[in-house]
Amino acid sequence: MKTIGLIGGTSWHSTIVYYRLINEMVSETIGSDQNPPIWIHSLNIDLMRRHNKAEINEKYLEVAQKLEQNGSDAIAICANTPHMVYPYVQPQISIPILHIADATGKVAWQEGLKKLGLLGNRPTMTGDFIPLFLQSKFNIETLIPAEEFIDPSHDYVSKELTQGKFTNEATDFYLDQINRLESRGADGIILGCTELPMLLGDEAYRIPLLPTTQLHARMIADFILSE
Repeated sequence: MKTIGLIGGTSWHSTIVYYRLINEMVSETIGSDQNPPIWIHSLNIDLMRRHNKAEINEKYLEVAQKLEQNGSDAIAICANTPHMVYPYVQPQISIPILHIADATGKVAWQEGLKKLGLLGNRPTMTGDFIPLFLQSKFNIETLIPAEEFIDPSHDYVSKELTQGKFTNEATDFYLDQINRLESRGADGIILGCTELPMLLGDEAYRIPLLPTTQLHARMIADFILSE
């Protein structure tokens, strides 16, 4: 098995989900009496809350280099928003970063989806690190909620979901956003916050929901098991 280096902590709730999913997925092949080799470096989420892009880039580079030195064969970032560091960090290390948008785009492409709604916090929805990746590699268009809903979504993520709080009000808000994005032509929805699948559960919807956490974890597990 290959060794994966995980950069987590943003939030620690999502890091736990990643760790559990990766182990469960790998155990489907190697058996539940074994587990894969994993390095985890958990960052303080306050780093992201300070919104200092240069500081964030440098910290993720430092951690990625340490994980590489420790023997990781690849790196995975256990959240959506920190993938903003990918263009800065990837060229400066010699092992791959398994990109969350790559995992999402592959499944969307296989399902024939061409226009995806994107839900998450403000940096994830308004940044280009997911839309540009999907457009350039898979020719998939991305829609985000109307401006009036960006801040409420960001607040639900940062003030509730990343702190382990899941309310009916948040559920109703995101169900409404799914309906609005579908009415604008979205044929699938990216749940671009690691905690969103935890909020919405396994309920079936009219259009596919793409939970980035589960899709990313599957990509990571497949890498660990690859020759």
